[in-house]
Amino acid sequence: MPLPYVLLSAAVSLDGCLDDTGPERLLLSGPADFDRVDEVRASADAILVGAGTIRADNPRLLVNSPERRAARIAAGRPEFPLKVTVSGSGDLDPAAHFWQTGGDKVLYTTDEGAVRARRLAPAADVVPLGPRLDWRALLEHLHDVRGVERLMVEGGGTVHTQLLQQGLADELQLVLAPILVGDPDAPRLFGPGGYQRGRLRLVESRRIADVVLTRYEPTAPGTGDLPSAADRHWLALACDLAQRCPPSTTAFSVGAVVVAADGTELARGYSREAGDPVVHAEEAALGKLDPADPRLASATVYSSLEPCARRASRPRPCARLILDAGVRRVVTAWREPDTFVAGADGSGVLAAGGADVVVLPEYEERARRPNRHLPAPPG
Repeated sequence: MPLPYVLLSAAVSLDGCLDDTGPERLLLSGPADFDRVDEVRASADAILVGAGTIRADNPRLLVNSPERRAARIAAGRPEFPLKVTVSGSGDLDPAAHFWQTGGDKVLYTTDEGAVRARRLAPAADVVPLGPRLDWRALLEHLHDVRGVERLMVEGGGTVHTQLLQQGLADELQLVLAPILVGDPDAPRLFGPGGYQRGRLRLVESRRIADVVLTRYEPTAPGTGDLPSAADRHWLALACDLAQRCPPSTTAFSVGAVVVAADGTELARGYSREAGDPVVHAEEAALGKLDPADPRLASATVYSSLEPCARRASRPRPCARLILDAGVRRVVTAWREPDTFVAGADGSGVLAAGGADVVVLPEYEERARRPNRHLPAPPG
């Protein structure tokens, strides 16, 4: 299921604290960065904070710039992004600024919490997620029902931690302030627990007055049949590689990337690469690796088109090459149509060989673009 682009936003001290333990909110940033945050809010379809942040900080979560609000309206968007909060208990103060300012609001809670929440915040859209909070179900609902494509998450630390641990964050925007809190009881950005392996990719680093903004993207693939935010990044890269294929009227243009479990790119390839008129993308990528590379057993292959199950140009189809390489996870955008081979089922071959196959149909159109010149499948 498609999910919103999830952007985590936070400011921390040099020792990783979100705040101190005093009665007043510790301001870690300044006017220049507050304006940057306002710009990011204006670009979002929704802004999310946890119930703890509402209780502790009582935020308004508004776009403050009149010019930015006017630009949203001119673009046919609501003046303010949708405000979203999450509370398992549904126990929130109905007088909080969250409810009293801005535009539409939605509260995600449990079945039990929904009963209490509807009494406390009757003006909000209360969405029960079942007996427990489910972040993936929450994001799916935001995307499918509320039309949210871009979600900004402003805290708190528990929310940021859970989204990163579950591989659901596409980007982390972190502001580092020149302050040392030094209090062991102060709230910190990330809590303990199991995080996905791998280094995050640095996208940007810049100074804003006396703070430093860093932007990171997770790189570690998902596990099993549950896609992660990083899966979307790597599949998008595979689709971009398909654009580099020499044109052909008798074969698909496909891109592929092989990524280790820790998010390290192992190899990439595309159809008809290096002048070989019949090489397939997955074949080109795997051919650049040592077959004995131990990372292959836990790697993921990203292919813009479902790996082939049958082919005439080589003894082994790509689905078989993937299984023989020891790879047991494949992410693809587009099931192979019957344009050249009727009844192709590379996913079935992979599944029968013990591989998990994840299809992200929201990338299908992107995968089709370099193949638009090909004839439509028969029938």
